[in-house]
Formats: sequence, C-alpha cells, structure tokens
Amino acid sequence: MDTGTYGYPKQGVKKIDPSYDVPEGVDIRGRYDEEFAKILTKDALKFVAELQREFRSHIRYALECRKEAKRRYNEGALPGFDPATRYIREGEWVCAPVPPAVADRKVEITGPVERKMVINALNSGAKVFMADFEDALSPSWENLMRGQVNLKDAVAGTITFNDKARNKVYKLNDQTAKLFVRPRGWHLPEAHIFIDGEPATGCLVDFGLYFYHNHAPFRQTQGAGFGPFFYLPKMEHSREAKIWNNVFERAEKMAGIERGSIRATVLIETLPAVFQMNEILYELRDHSVGLNCGRWDYIFSYVKTFQAHPDRLLPDRVLVGMTQHFMKSYSDLLIQTCHRRGVHAMGGMAAQIPIRDDPAANEAALELVRKDKLREVKAGHDGTWAAHPGLIPAYVEVFNNNMGNAPNQIKDAKRDDAASITEEDLLQIPRGVRTMDGLRLNTRVGIQYVAAWLTGSGSVPLYNLMEDAATAEISRVQNWQWIKYGVELDGDGLGVRVSKELFSRVVEEEMARIESEVGKDKFKKGMYKEACKIFKRQCTAPTLDDFLTLDAYNYIVIQHPKGPAKL
Repeated sequence: MDTGTYGYPKQGVKKIDPSYDVPEGVDIRGRYDEEFAKILTKDALKFVAELQREFRSHIRYALECRKEAKRRYNEGALPGFDPATRYIREGEWVCAPVPPAVADRKVEITGPVERKMVINALNSGAKVFMADFEDALSPSWENLMRGQVNLKDAVAGTITFNDKARNKVYKLNDQTAKLFVRPRGWHLPEAHIFIDGEPATGCLVDFGLYFYHNHAPFRQTQGAGFGPFFYLPKMEHSREAKIWNNVFERAEKMAGIERGSIRATVLIETLPAVFQMNEILYELRDHSVGLNCGRWDYIFSYVKTFQAHPDRLLPDRVLVGMTQHFMKSYSDLLIQTCHRRGVHAMGGMAAQIPIRDDPAANEAALELVRKDKLREVKAGHDGTWAAHPGLIPAYVEVFNNNMGNAPNQIKDAKRDDAASITEEDLLQIPRGVRTMDGLRLNTRVGIQYVAAWLTGSGSVPLYNLMEDAATAEISRVQNWQWIKYGVELDGDGLGVRVSKELFSRVVEEEMARIESEVGKDKFKKGMYKEACKIFKRQCTAPTLDDFLTLDAYNYIVIQHPKGPAKL
C-alpha cells in the first residue's frame, strides 16, 4: 500500500482492510488482528474444518442423547449403571501406561489462559497447570484468540509479560509445571468462526488450533515424547468420550505421531457420568491419564438431573461438601475405578483463596483446605487442584507428608472396599437446612459472577472464594429449584416459603448490597444491571436452561463487520 510519512494511506488511495486467509467453507467473523492471524493460518483452519466436518454429526447425536436422557429423568427415571456395558465394568483391562512426564501430579493449579496467569501458574511450584478455555474463561473472541497466542508462546518458552503498573517483567522459570489444556464442552458453539454456514463447535476450535501449532514443540520440551495433554469437561456418557478418542486419533494421524501420544484426564462432573466411569476410561484407554472429581459442576448436575424431583432438593450450597454421603461415594468410586484401570484419580477444587488483610481468617481458611486435602490424600487421590498459587505450599506439604517420595498412589491405594458402592449411595439425598442467607448468597454470587463474565472475566474472587461458571451454576439452579417448588426455608425457623415475589425482593436488596460493596462508580461502569436481568430471568424461567453460559454467550458475541449477532 502506498503510504505517507507516518504510515497513513495517501490521499486518494483506498485502504483495504486486512482479512484472514481462510480455506474453502470457513468464514471468520471475529476481529482481524495480526497476532491472531498467526494462529488462524489457512492450514490450522483447514485442520479445524476437517475435524468439524468429520465429527459434527456424532456431536449432534450425542447432544440429542443428552436431551433424551433429560426427558427420562424429568419423567421420574433415575440415572444408573447401564446393564448393556456390564462386561466393560467387570472386565480385566487397563489403560495405557502413564507417561513418565506426568506420573507425579500431586498439586495442579488451574486458571484462565490470560497471559500473566499462564506465566505465574507455570512458575507456581505446582506439578501441572491446567490452562482453561472453559469454566474459568469468558469466551469472547479476544480472550480465546489471545489465549491461543499465550499458549503458543508458553510452549515455545518465550512468553513474557510487561506489567507497567508494577514496573515488572514476568517470564518463565527454568523449572515449570506441565501444561494441560481444557477446551470447552461439546455443547458450546464458537460463533466467530463459521464452517459450511454454521458456527463451529467450540471445543474443536480450542483443541484444533492449540494442537496444530504446539504438538511438535510440546512433545520435545514438556511431554518427553508424549502429549499434548488435555482435560476434558462436561461429559455425560461414554459415547462422548468415544468422539474425543476419535478426534485424538485423527489429530495424531494428521501430525504423523504415534497413536496414544495425546493424553487426557476426564472431569467426572455430571451425575450421569459417575455411572459411566469405567466406560469412559475404556473408550479413551489408549489416551487416558485418569479422571478428576469436578465437585462443583457435579453438585450443579445433581440439581439439574433432578430438576423435576421435588423430593431431591438441596440444602444451602455451603452445606453440600465432600463429606455428604453422595459426594464421598462419588470420590471413593472414582479412586477405585481409576486405580483398578492403572490411571490417576485426581481430587477436586477447594474454592478458598488467601485472605490477605485478616491473618486469623486466613489461618482458618487454610485449616479448612488442609483438612480437605488430607481427606483426599488419605482416601487415595493421587493429586488435587489449587485455585491460587498462595495455597500450593500447604497442599504440597499435605500430599508429601502422606505419600512420601511416591509420585502417585495408583498401585498402593486400590480401594477395593469402594467396589460395593451402589446406585443408592451415589444418589443419596444430601442432608441439611435451607435458609434465607443461602438464598441471598446464591443471588449475590450469581449476579456478580455474570457481571464479571459479561465484561470478560470468567474466574472471579468473591467473599474469599474463587468463583467460576460451575459455582455460579449451583447458585442459579438452586434458586430455580427453590422458587419452582416453593420450598420452606426450614433453617430459619420462621416457616417462610420461597416465591417469585420473595425472590424479587431479595434481588432488589442484594443489588443494593452489591452496589455498596463494590462502590457506586464500579457498579455504574460494570454490567450489574444486565447481569441481574439475565440471572433473574434464568432463576424464574418455567423451564430450567441447561447452561447459564449458553444464554449469556449471546451478549459477548461481536461479529465483524456486522456488529453484535444472536445465535
């Protein structure tokens, strides 16, 4: 282009907007950026498009099966073990041996794919960093594409971040955590990339772009000949694991690497999936590195699965912990299943974060998480999740004190006693009371989380806990369930029943409290009013939406040059 002294187009010369070089059938509707163009290359997009074309009908079928299962549960059926796959559950088979690079996973840190976070997490002293495109990320075009750039730089070892406010440059240490990447769930579309006239599947975009650009350097520098490594979310059935296994095999073939190079840990975070753990591992047996207790989503899924069962109402969410019988049964069975099949059984996330301005409260919170981690390691878990780097030393100490130099407990903690866990154990109704404070906390947390998500943050510290989409989902579905069935707040001793009118009043009062807590200026600039509308509508809808983020996604899709667009 003919430009003047300062690089501006000369008078009379028409400026042509740059655009992405795309293969046939692919349409990029996200903003053009030179950095993004290095990720969205023609060959990388061709690979994503091939995955989409090969697997879209399988994905569609799997999502239809979810709807069918939901219909059955809404008509009174309960999830359970499938008699047709008993031979898998009772068979003597094991998964492929664990790659040496990820034998020790005692403490894993998780967080969004934001640049400074990626550096800090890799430097944190944790064994693994799970970089998140899912629940800890608001999936705007900018966040997703910058995340891909950040991970590419991280795998190359060149990632730096200049924090001008602190006058500090962040870069990687010599010793870093192993990188796992969590793509989005099967249900989420990517509305900024269209393939053959329809939005791409979000997880295939996340996986495809990351794998295409990073498989070779990752296997050299991080995986010791294996990798890349992934975490797979939100599955409900082994047929969904089978699709992932086929995607992995397709990717390995494209890259010309050995079958079984890619490895993944599956989050067991839906109630139907707990009855499919053997089957999920079986489908992924050449690519598996275990299962993880995704405890917050699991609680959300319990409410969602039993949305039409008024006899299965949850108590206040603060009372639904890992000591509840149905949660302990889920954790114990997961450990027994994984160790029988030769892979890691990963513990879950304690949501506490350090409380900097109150040493006594901080020590009390630390004591809570130490107890939680001690319970996990004694039960037989091979590792656990941390929400904050400040908690890692305490977690490491608990696991090392109980495991010594052993990298994991796969061979030592067989948990054969858990083989007798029944469907009734896994479905037992949690005990506890329901209170006005519980309703208020759900409402306050839910609105603030949605407000943050709409403005680009998917992982939010609130009231000394790290909230992500999973914890916000519990707030939403619990409110919905309490309103729908007019439950009595039996923990207050006043006989008050939850109604839409009561909820409206609570929303009004909690919005005033949020404004006073965050300050008038932040409240005005933030998207609290929009978030309130979304959250209130979701809690009072006649039919429960499957996911909060599916509805809210329409608010963050910005298509260029056409402006905001609804799916």
